[in-house]
Order: sequence, then structure tokens, then C-alpha cells
Amino acid sequence: MHLARFAFGRFVFGLALLGAAGAWAAEAVEDDPNLWLADIHGEKALAWVKERNAKSEALLKSDPRYPQFHDMILKSLDIKDRIPAASFDHDDASGVDYVTNFWQDAGHVRGLWRRTTLADYETKAPHWQTLLDLDKLDADEHEQFVWQGADCAPKDEICLLRLSPGGGDAALFREFVPAPKPGAKSPRRPMGFVKRGFEMKLAKSSATYLDAHSILFATDFGPGSMTKSSYPRIVKLWREGQKMSDAKTVFEGTVDDISARPQVYRGPYGTIPLIVRGLTFFTNEYRYVLPDGSTMKLPLPPGANLQGVTQGNLIFTLRDAWTPPGADKPFAQGSLVAFPVMAFVKQKMQAKFTLLYTPDEHSTVDSIQPGRDAVYASIFTDVTGTVHAFRPNKDGTWSDARLAAPTGGSTSVVSANDDGPQALFTYESFLVPPTLYAAGGKGAPRAIKSQAPLFDARDMVSEQHWVTSSDGVKVPYFLIHKKGLKGDVPTILYSYGGFELALTPWYWNDGHRPIDTGQVWLSRGGAIAVANIRGGGEFGPRWHQAALKANRQKAFDDFAAVAKDLEDSGFTSAAHVGIVGASNGGVLTTVTMTQHPELLRAVVCQRPLVDMLRYTRYGAGASWVDEYGDPDKPEERAYIEKYSAYQNVKPDVTYPSILFITETSDDRVTPIWARMMARKMEEQGHQGVLFDESFEGGHGPGATNKAQADMWALSYVYLARELGLN
Repeated sequence: MHLARFAFGRFVFGLALLGAAGAWAAEAVEDDPNLWLADIHGEKALAWVKERNAKSEALLKSDPRYPQFHDMILKSLDIKDRIPAASFDHDDASGVDYVTNFWQDAGHVRGLWRRTTLADYETKAPHWQTLLDLDKLDADEHEQFVWQGADCAPKDEICLLRLSPGGGDAALFREFVPAPKPGAKSPRRPMGFVKRGFEMKLAKSSATYLDAHSILFATDFGPGSMTKSSYPRIVKLWREGQKMSDAKTVFEGTVDDISARPQVYRGPYGTIPLIVRGLTFFTNEYRYVLPDGSTMKLPLPPGANLQGVTQGNLIFTLRDAWTPPGADKPFAQGSLVAFPVMAFVKQKMQAKFTLLYTPDEHSTVDSIQPGRDAVYASIFTDVTGTVHAFRPNKDGTWSDARLAAPTGGSTSVVSANDDGPQALFTYESFLVPPTLYAAGGKGAPRAIKSQAPLFDARDMVSEQHWVTSSDGVKVPYFLIHKKGLKGDVPTILYSYGGFELALTPWYWNDGHRPIDTGQVWLSRGGAIAVANIRGGGEFGPRWHQAALKANRQKAFDDFAAVAKDLEDSGFTSAAHVGIVGASNGGVLTTVTMTQHPELLRAVVCQRPLVDMLRYTRYGAGASWVDEYGDPDKPEERAYIEKYSAYQNVKPDVTYPSILFITETSDDRVTPIWARMMARKMEEQGHQGVLFDESFEGGHGPGATNKAQADMWALSYVYLARELGLN
């Protein structure tokens, strides 16, 4: 979820900023006996964390299933045939196409940044060239850096690395000269980290090369330079040899914006430098950076969601229906659109927009990767995917070709080449491991890599069901289990339901969703249900917007309807149902627990958002008011407080048992909410409240494969104990 280290003394943006209307609300929510736990790194708070960790780990790690589950999960994450995600990298001098990848396994716990040729990548055992060994860097510098990506200048001679201590959103930027490509000339600078290069201290920053000698960047420039949402609002141009303090301001947003950040597209078409001004979490203003450092506002709608560039055409999807200048009728919500931005800027031509694809009520455009010759897009209908290639024609029209690929699961476009015809996409499902396909050029897509199965799925089924929610809307969910099971089946119900994130079928070694379920859970006679509730993006923006703000209860009702359907169908019973959710899923799981305790036996609540009357005051919370509403506005507070679990948990109600999992280094949602909810439930006398907080990981399940295995083994052991799985 797109939901920062946050010092206790800064937890209020400033009561003066709230205004008179919000001051009374602020006063009310600050009067809480658990707020001392918001001192994230404070001695007293950490002592409480350690005590709870010891309690939960003593119980769960002593279970004989824990080492079994842990080893299975770690092995599934460390497998050698896991498909390495690849980004294209072209060498102009030789004309050779390369790919880069970041890889973690048992021998490289922190990870390797590496590359090989595209031709070699397609072989069974590529010969990777190591660019940076993060384990060695951490050992040399006595740090615990987590890799967060690299942005390389044209010709890839020099790169900006984003490294986060502990995995939070706040990161360091350091300039780095990688080893030259095989056969290429040595770089003009010494290899390794650049002294006195473009280096930025720990902050929530963004940066990208404008050319090999200058960057556009946004960071914390001191008091007043950040938004209320804790992101930069000023973008500057920094040239090689300058001090950061001498960098030229290119754009300045307001403190009420979400953020301002640079975004530069580079390819054979040239360079397209943009400033993205986040007006709200879901709307932006886009500005083109002109050669003199000034900016031009582009005629894009605020709901445009940029995807990349093909032949000088800016590709975007629409969060809302929109009528382009000069058009006779609107483009529908969710449509895929092309805009010839370079022609518009350079020739001052009238804005022209071309509609590439319009989804219907059952479909959505998901992963999109524009390349040199085409826009590759994964299009889902009723939550199963296909891949399309949209190509510009000489007469200004575009063609749409559906590529040959398996059906009934998920397709995801991994990468498209800006300098050649190639694209890479995957197919997978709950019971079929991923296969990587190469597309582009002539002929049908070719399967070039496949992961071996993690478990025997021959006696298992993946079924899609539809249930009627409280307002009559049909909601789909997947149910995966061994054939013939029915009765009191130990069942995990999982969902997210927010921020337009779609839960499409995945194989079970994706660490950000339940992993290794096949071995640990399904093979032992358990089941998992994945609910595609409103608030997500399974049917495009409309499905998301149906559960915004005052309509949030619809997402909770959808989830409860799925839980009830599992029981009404006779598949399982409430005593054998456990729900799992992370981040925004923490809102979902805790609200479901407080509203429908009769439907559940157990809850796993990971890095959760919980207290919805106080969420805007910590981490990046202020950026999410367009999702949930603003609790400092009385009319919006009125509907938020009806469901907010922290305010609605009661001492005289019997709730399911619950395991809270969070990370100290999470500077986006922060560990505050899990801590406070766990303590409040303890103070109210509820039984079965467990809590576990790890130091690393940021807003994720762990910085290493072992950390992920630790977290998921705790979760599965807890669920097995509560739901009756052998």
C-alpha cells in the first residue's frame, strides 16, 4: 500500500494549521493513555515492544510446526529458479541489449544488483555481472542498507542509488559508477561510489538524471520545505560541480499538496522531463521542464495516471471520465490514452489525445509498459488477465492486438524495451507457477523461463465465486483448496480493499501477499479465500471509488459477506475462519473483528492502520484523506468514528484472538497503531492478544528472505493453532 520515520514531538502538524473547526477534534484524540507508545524509538515504548515480542515468540516459536513452516517458506523464497525480474538496458555503442536485476537468496541475504545481456538472460543459466554486492557494502560500512533501486544516466555510465537504512521510505541517495559492460571502454570516472557527487542525506527524497551531468531532485531542504504529508514540495535542478545549496529551484508546490517530484523519461525519442505535483493522493498536475529551467503545465486531466512513453507519446490511464479538448464525447473512466507530448511542447501544436482502449464494467487495464514500438498492457476481465500490444500507425491511428498467452490466471507486463521491439510478461495463477514470456518483433510470444512448482497441485482446485453484498452488488472471491473438502475447513480469508490495488491470482512466493500457502496451508488440508472487495482496483477506478470516504463501509460489508458465504455454503464454520490483512488491510481486519466477531476465530493484522481518528497525524497519513476522509472535519469525522476499530473496540464483547505484526522502521504507516490497539485490547481484558514487532523491513514483510520467512511462519503457526490445522 502507498500508505515515514516520525518523531513523537512532531505528531501534530501544528494545531494552528488545523483551524478552529478541527481543534476540538485534535484535543479529543490526543487525550489517550496509550499515546506514549507513539515515541517510536523511546526507551519505555521499546521495552514494551520487547516484552510483547518475547511473549508471542515464546508461544509460537515453541510450536513444533514453526521450524517446519519457517524452513519451507525460506526455501521457497531462496529457490534458484525463481524468475529474476528484469529491466531493459541498451548499449548505444555496441547495439547490444542488456537487462538488470536485483537478486536475493541464501548466499546473498541483502542482495546483488547485477546485469547480463538479453540473449544470455534468456538462457537457463545466465552469466550475471555483479554491479553492487549489498552484503559486502553493509559489512564494509557497518550498515543495514535495504536496496530501493537505481536511476542511471544516459549510456548508464553513472547511476543514483537509493539505499534505505532498515527499509523505511526515508533513504539516502549516492552516486555510483558501475563496472563497464563487457567489451566496453572503461568509464571516465573511477568505479564505485563518487566522491562529492550527487549525494543526499536520509530523507523522503526523489531524484533522477536529466542528463549525465545534472539531476532533478526533491528532498527535505529544511523547515517549510515539506508538505503536511511528510513529502518534499520543492523540486530543484542540481548541476555537476555545484553545491546542493546552489541548485536552482524549478518548481515549488504548497504545504497542502501531497508532494512534488521529478519524473524523466528517456529513449530514442529524446528526453521528457516532468514535474509531478501531487494535488491529492489520486490527482496530479503535470508540468514539462523547459531548457531554461522554467515549466509548462501540460493539458492533462488531474486524474491522469502516467505509465510511460512510446515514440514521443505520453501514455496514461484515466481515474475519471474526461472530455479532451476538441473531443465530441468523453473518454470513459479507466481508459488507456496517448498524448504526443513532444510534438505538443516543441511545435506548440494543439493538444491531441488518442483513445487506445476502453474497459467495460467487468474489466480493467492493469500493468502497463510502453516500449519503443508498442504499449504492452495487461487487461483483466472478471479478475483474470490477458496481454495486449497497442501500436502506433503512420496515419495516426493505433492497432490493438491480443497476444497469445494462457488464460484463467494473472498476466503482468514486467518490462518493455525503449530501444528495441522486446517486451517481457508473466503468467501465473494460484496453482500454476510463473512463466516468463518474451514478446515483440515477429511471431507469437515465447516462454523463456518457468519456475518449478513448489507443491503438488494436482488434487487442488481454484474456484471463483460471487456473493451479494449488503447493497445488492455482486462481489467475486477465489477459493483455493484440495478437492472434496467441505465442513469445518481451516480457512484463511484475505483481502485489501483500498487505493485501487487489485488482488489478482498469484503463485505463493510473492512476499507482499500470503506466501508458500501451497506447502504450508493447502497441502495440509486448509483453504484460502481471496476477496475482491470494493476499494480495490479489480474492476478499475469505479470499483475503488465505490468505497471512498463516506462509502468505506461498503468494503467492510463486502468482506463480511464473503466470510458469511463461506459458512452459509457449508464449506467451513466461524470457528475455523481466520482473516489476514496488511496496511490498509489493517483497517479492514480490525473493523471486521469489531463489527462481526461472530464470523471469525482469528485475525492476523500486519503493519496495520487502525486508529482512523488520529491517522493523519503520523507518518504519511495526511496524504490519505482522499481515501478515508479527514477526521478533523466534523462531517467526515462523523462517518469515520462509526467504524474506526480503535474507538469501537469494547471491553464487554468477546472478540476473536488477534496477532499484530509490525516493523519499527515503518515510516509510512508507522508501528504506532499496532502498538496502541494491542495495548488497548490488553487493558480491556481481552484474551488471545499477541504482538510482534521487528526492527527492519520498513512498510513491508522484511528486508531479507529470512525476515519474510520469520514473519509468515509466525502468522501460519498462529493460524494453524487457532483454526485447527494439523
